Amino acid sequence: MRRAVCPGSFDPITNGHLDIIARASKLYDVVYVAVMINQSKQGLFTVEERIEMIRHVTSEYGNVEVESHHGLLVDFCKQRDIPAIVKGLRAVSDFDYELQMAQMNNGLSGVETLFVPTNPTYSFLSSSLVKEVAAWGGDVSHLLPPVVHQALTKRLAERSRTQ
Repeated sequence: MRRAVCPGSFDPITNGHLDIIARASKLYDVVYVAVMINQSKQGLFTVEERIEMIRHVTSEYGNVEVESHHGLLVDFCKQRDIPAIVKGLRAVSDFDYELQMAQMNNGLSGVETLFVPTNPTYSFLSSSLVKEVAAWGGDVSHLLPPVVHQALTKRLAERSRTQ
């Protein structure tokens, strides 16, 4: 079985993330989406909420598994016998950082990283930017799957009521 992983924080998952996952699902028998846990960052959504949203929006692919992981990505790969990491690249600035990570991951474990150029429609897109624009009332509905957009709208409304 050909396995790969698409890692990230996915807070929340965007259409750009979904595009990379969908493309990877056509190339591999199983694609793991690893929701990486960073204790030093306070997410807008809990890890469990992110996993639920990702499972919902990737259910049509049939070969996507969604799990969380705290620690090194290469350990996630070793535990599941995953030889490849799939990463989307938006711009040259992404490449500089991702190349260093790819070389480190390969040096630690032999896991290869495959870079997939992002669909130009999503070349500017990041979860952070989506959250910021949405928090200021901007329309981000075209940048997110509908269920994720609904969850984001609800969460931001909840937060504004408590502040």
